[in-house]
Amino acid sequence: MVETLAAAVRIGVEDDVAVVLQSLEAGAEIRVGRESVTLRDAIPAGHKFAVRPIAAGAPVHRYRAPIGLAQRDIVPGEHVHTHNVRTALAGENSHAFAGPGAETLTSNVPQAPSFSGYVRPDGSVGTRNELWILPTVGCVGRLGERLAMRGNAAIPAGSEGLDGVHAFNHPFGCSQLGADLDGTAAILASLALNSNAGGVLLVGLGCESNQLDALLERIPEARRGRLRILRAQAERDEFSAGEALIDELLAEMAGDRREEVPLSALRLGLKCGGSDAMSGLTANPLIGLMADAVTQAGGAAILTEIPEIFGAENLLLERSISQDVFDRLSALVNSFKRYFLDHGEPVSENPSPGNIAGGITTLEEKSLGAVQKGGLAPVKDVIGYGERIAPDKAHGGLTVLEGPGNDAVSTTALAAAGATITLFSTGRGTPLGSPVPTMKIASNHALAERKPGWIDFDAAIVLEQGMEAAADALLSRIIAVASGEPARNESNDERAIGIWKRGVTL
Repeated sequence: MVETLAAAVRIGVEDDVAVVLQSLEAGAEIRVGRESVTLRDAIPAGHKFAVRPIAAGAPVHRYRAPIGLAQRDIVPGEHVHTHNVRTALAGENSHAFAGPGAETLTSNVPQAPSFSGYVRPDGSVGTRNELWILPTVGCVGRLGERLAMRGNAAIPAGSEGLDGVHAFNHPFGCSQLGADLDGTAAILASLALNSNAGGVLLVGLGCESNQLDALLERIPEARRGRLRILRAQAERDEFSAGEALIDELLAEMAGDRREEVPLSALRLGLKCGGSDAMSGLTANPLIGLMADAVTQAGGAAILTEIPEIFGAENLLLERSISQDVFDRLSALVNSFKRYFLDHGEPVSENPSPGNIAGGITTLEEKSLGAVQKGGLAPVKDVIGYGERIAPDKAHGGLTVLEGPGNDAVSTTALAAAGATITLFSTGRGTPLGSPVPTMKIASNHALAERKPGWIDFDAAIVLEQGMEAAADALLSRIIAVASGEPARNESNDERAIGIWKRGVTL
């Protein structure tokens, strides 16, 4: 008996494929729009099947755009994946500026509420009031971690103005040269300026390449009031000296209190990892609505992972507000492609094995789903790795940040750029957290049910309750976390940084 199921999703009539919401056997009849398609193959949940014939060599469309080329003739009902579709990406592309993108207002964003945050002297707002310990070099990373444990033990239970002491260990800061060393110094200095850090202790060894004094010069004088430095080799007892500095900072921070601020004060990082074919249907467009809600209120959103823009860059380029922004974004995408090619790697060396298992076939498909995290906000600025968003350019729009797709590296770069919360969509799941609250948005029910300790929000409710209801619910959760409720990564003490290593090691 053939069963007719309404169990597949297609974005638009232009699409050649649809995605199944549950695993289906060959012979099942699937309703797609006004037509029915009989499956010729068993289709795993999240994977695609053809809804019309696709000739060998023809583009295969999903998200109303090509995701690759058919390697052979594909018939309706056939499983569409890596065995019969290949990428069309090859190398660098030329782009022509057609004028500033028209600002598109998203009509179904939730009402912009306020949240309770920490207002800093420069007017920025933190979602946390934490003391961050940043080592200049891996040799003193463990010292920083020991000091953080001591600092947390010194905070009275139920303390209102102190949200914790956290050390961010890493293996770099020495045996680096040139731009590689500069990148390490830049990311650490920018982390020290994040608004979630109510106090910062920089811990140096003394003989490392990443010298404390040079690092300190990257931090504006006006931001050094709650910054202390510890030179381990210069102290007889470096731990006791560090304890004293932590006590000083905690005493200064103890009077800080949250106050109501508008949504425009939020700086939202946008990230995906362990994506599946549902990510572009549920979690990523939902995060895009959050980016629109924040930017339309006057806040800032930051998008990175440049290799996961390949094949979808035109969707961002056409939203550039000026020729300068367009040129810098085009150059950034092409420079990343050149980075791959110069190392003898194809630009399409993505998606990952987990992505493929989840139903993503090509990098174009992954990118078309991933860029939806940026919503429809105008692209107002493009910044380099380790740089911070410029308030005069970032507010009310999207900033594109140079960075790779690696989860630890890109979430760290978002925090260094100024993000005070990061929304992280995932179809496969990950416990990873960054220095700022890193909210995991599941693309499917199965993940949310299987890993409730990792997941902050189940975006699969989009398919049952609709996008607007899901957006209202997610924004309420974001406001709660911004106002102090722990994200899952914080409850699990999952906080780490990853630094982008690009040069030789001495």
